[in-house]
Amino acid sequence: MPSQVTNYKCPACGGPLRFAEDSGKLQCDYCGSSYDVSEFEKSMESADAKAAEAFRDNGTWDTSEIGQDWGADASEMKAYSCPSCGAELICEASTAATSCPYCGNNTIVPGQFAGDLKPDYVLPFKLDKKAAVAALKKHYKGKFFLAKAFSDENHIEKVQGVYVPFWLFDGTADADVHFAATTESSRREGQYEVTTTRHYDVHRAGSVDFERVPVDASKRMPDDLMDSIEPFDYGELKPFSMAFLPGFLADRYDVTVEESARRADERCMNTIVSMLENTVKGYATCSITAKTVNLKRGKVHYALLPVWILNTKWKGKDYLFAMNAQTGKMVGDLPMNYAKFWLTFAGIFAPLAAFLYWFLYL
Repeated sequence: MPSQVTNYKCPACGGPLRFAEDSGKLQCDYCGSSYDVSEFEKSMESADAKAAEAFRDNGTWDTSEIGQDWGADASEMKAYSCPSCGAELICEASTAATSCPYCGNNTIVPGQFAGDLKPDYVLPFKLDKKAAVAALKKHYKGKFFLAKAFSDENHIEKVQGVYVPFWLFDGTADADVHFAATTESSRREGQYEVTTTRHYDVHRAGSVDFERVPVDASKRMPDDLMDSIEPFDYGELKPFSMAFLPGFLADRYDVTVEESARRADERCMNTIVSMLENTVKGYATCSITAKTVNLKRGKVHYALLPVWILNTKWKGKDYLFAMNAQTGKMVGDLPMNYAKFWLTFAGIFAPLAAFLYWFLYL
């Protein structure tokens, strides 16, 4: 059995390619393009080689400073495992019952906590539950079609404070990027307007030191949700202490440093390329034609970052709301009451349609 599945995409439109038995070629059903198999594979190998050349790395991420296991502190903790979504949470030993912040399930079972790495740092909660509830109410205020299940007073009070596990990566990136840029100017020649387009090869190079590039280490926490509530102020990081945990849950990391490394690489690479692109000004258009990034990987640390979380179920679908418990920035899908929307739409459209019919035909 093959260990890897390769998906071929059409170079012309990006659609999936399939092998057409009648022609013996790779066929795109979206734009109609076809490709000889051997020639296409050669082009793929060439593209892979160029991609590898465009991103050079220097060693692996250094995990030597990540803390040891919890040791004696483990006896003061409880572990909870949610049978519904699989979330594994830890909290202080005095917690008798709780619910899963990711799916709302109330039947999680307490057990003895053991193992795992102890966090190096913790970013304490700055905004309390009262502030989180107030922010939620403000967030949905005026949204007429918001589902009542989300805005219900009792439900909002179920918002929970959770320390989300993060790996923090340090490193340095050097980049060399070429851009294709254009400018346009127009002039009148008799009855014609002539537009002149000038093309430029713009070159930028630079180096950036990265500190604490965050990658969340929880499979249940959507990456885009965590990206959206950034940034956190890492100047307020504290050496980890059990004293910060009472009253909150802490998600156990289930994404390793090795599994997070690729995302850290991408964030570093995309950031420096974006920074260089932002210096290309005064052009009508600008696009990247070639780039080389050299990443020097540094230290990795393990930290718990504070997030207020609320899970809402509506029409069989889960909606997850998250708020940065340090800055107050919040994101999340708002479930829309479509029945209320269509009733309102019908209430407006039906009289309007009747009026237009009377006006036009009677």
